[in-house]
Formats: sequence, structure tokens, C-alpha cells
Amino acid sequence: MKTAAGTPKPTRGQRSAIRRGQPLLLAADDPSRTPIALDAMGADKSPLPEILGAILAVRTLPVRVLLVGPQDTLRPALAAQLHGEDLPIEIVHASEWISMDDKAAASVRTKRDSSMRVGLKLVREGRASGFVTAGNTGAAMATAKMVLGALQGVERPALATAFPTQTGSPCLLLDVGANVDSSPEILRQFAVMGAMYSHSVLGISEPRVGLLSIGEEDTKGNAITLQTFPLIKQSGLNFIGNVEGRDLFNGHADVVVCDGFVGNVALKTAEGVARLTSALLKESLMSTLVSKVGALLSKRAFNNFKKHLDYREHGGVPLLGVRGVCIIGHGSSNDRAIMNGIRVAAEFARADINSAIEHKLAALAAEPVPEPAPAQ
Repeated sequence: MKTAAGTPKPTRGQRSAIRRGQPLLLAADDPSRTPIALDAMGADKSPLPEILGAILAVRTLPVRVLLVGPQDTLRPALAAQLHGEDLPIEIVHASEWISMDDKAAASVRTKRDSSMRVGLKLVREGRASGFVTAGNTGAAMATAKMVLGALQGVERPALATAFPTQTGSPCLLLDVGANVDSSPEILRQFAVMGAMYSHSVLGISEPRVGLLSIGEEDTKGNAITLQTFPLIKQSGLNFIGNVEGRDLFNGHADVVVCDGFVGNVALKTAEGVARLTSALLKESLMSTLVSKVGALLSKRAFNNFKKHLDYREHGGVPLLGVRGVCIIGHGSSNDRAIMNGIRVAAEFARADINSAIEHKLAALAAEPVPEPAPAQ
């Protein structure tokens, strides 16, 4: 059980960052601040990363934070970090929380006053513009579906994650785990949601949408991709056809669509390769005195390299297709990752993507279904 007494103490660097924090971007009571609900009990070391991340966020972003969790734990822990400073952070009481070890389906049903459910209710009721959690992914998805419901025309929500590319522009992959199996129509819905998010949040004017397959030819793929190809082609999106795994990183596509099984395998493979690359690079640079000197001289470049691969810079992944904004972060999120999750949630909310998704899907639903290409 997590209590205020058991909350880990911040490091010297964290204390320094909080005390040295930049001047407030806006006055604490400025009504233009976007309200974001934050699950204070989600991360592995909660609630400290959430509290420090919330403080960083309200100092540097036009947001106010509703910190959701047990008030007897959060109130003294927050006061210990504020040092009397008046910041736009409000505690919203939730008597329960869902741990990483809890079974998603069971915990969603039994823990009716969990920090996830209370936070998502704030979004549903209009008290918060978005919700951020670094907690149990399965529970977060199930709770969001139950509390917020799906957008009109969306059969299943999808998790989307942005990959770094050679060109510097991110490539959005969805679904990365919300749905193991998806029909062609659901994959077309993913394409629409991904394109809208890429345009409005990632800032890509006309996102190039690709369908992940085993070859670029129209006739390559399995039964699902062959049936999906003409649906996306007729959608009016900037569809570039089938793409392969390498296109996630070379900048050829801005949005790549697949089912959650394939997407999750691709994501975990990419994470493994990134760790291997970093480990091998570090080992090589530390192998000789000359290479150590070279590493020291190239420190800035290597830091930039690590930043591109660092999940903390991206904050979390959006659950697209629900009636609201839900950002799910990594369980090991630190204060910076939490701050970036809040930033992403606020950007998502201000972009009003969901209404555009519903409008586009309604238009597509009225069109005839095209015939799939024959398999090769």
C-alpha cells in the first residue's frame, strides 16, 4: 500500500528543479489554463513522479492539474514539494487505485472508486479536458471504454505510438495493443483516427497513410490486409498503399495501420533493438581510451540520439476513439514523462480531434464498400 510516509524522497536534482522552476507561464487562476486530470497512483513509484510532474507541468504549460487519488496520501506529499507555493494543482479524492498486478477486467468491475475511474469521470462530466495515467494499461483502456464510451462510428478504440524517423518527423503506428484482431472496417477507422491525430497534434499537414503488410504491391498480404486496402484507398485520406516494417523509421509514411497483435510485436521489437543499439554503442565507446575521449567530445550528439529514443520525451500514447482524451504512459514514468503526458493531453484536447473523426467516419459509412483485390 502506498502512503505518504512511504513515498520515496525526491533526488537532489529533482528538489533543485522544483525550487528553481521557471516562472509561471500564466497566473495560477488564469481561466485559459486547460484542466487535465492526472492519476496520481499509476506509476511504479507513485505518487512522487506524478506530483513532481504536475508541478513541472503547471509551471511550464498552460494547464491546471486535477491530481486524483487518496487525499490523505496526496495532501502531505504535495505540500512537501510545494514549499508553500500557490500552484494550480487540485486534489480530487479517490479511495482506491489499480495496481500493475491487478487483473484489468476484475479491478475495473470491483474498484468503483479507483483513481482511474474518478479521473475519467472528471473528463466525462466536463471538469477535465483530458486524463493521464501511467498505470495498468489494460485497466486504463477498459475503464476509458466503460466511462467515456466510443465515438460515433468507432467500433473499437486504438492505442497509437509515435516512432522517430530518419527525417525527424514522427511516424504514428496504430493499433499497438488495444485489439488483437481487427476487421477491415475497423482498420479503416484506425486510419482515419491516426490521420486526424497526426495532422492536429503532430503537426503534419497531409499525413501519408500506409497499411502495414509483407510487401508494397497491392496484392501482397493476408485476407484482412487485402480487404482493408481498397477501403482505405477509397477513404479520401492520403493513402500511399502497403508499407513494410522498415517504413516505420525511414520517413516514408506518417501513419501506419495494423491490428494490435502485429502492432504490439512491432513496438516491442523496436524497443528491443533500441536498447541493444544503445548498449552496443556504449560498450564500443567505453572499450578504449581513444574511444572514451571521442565519446566525451561527442556527448551532446549522443544525448540527442538518446532523446529521440526516450519514451519520457513523448509522455504517453493516446487511446484514440473514445469520447474524450485519454493518455496512457509507461509504468516507469518519471516527472518529465508525466509532464509530457500532460502536455500531450492538453494538445489533444485543444485540437478537438474527436469531432473531426466522427464527421469523417459518418461520411465514409454512407459510401459503398469497394471490392478487395485478388490475392497474389
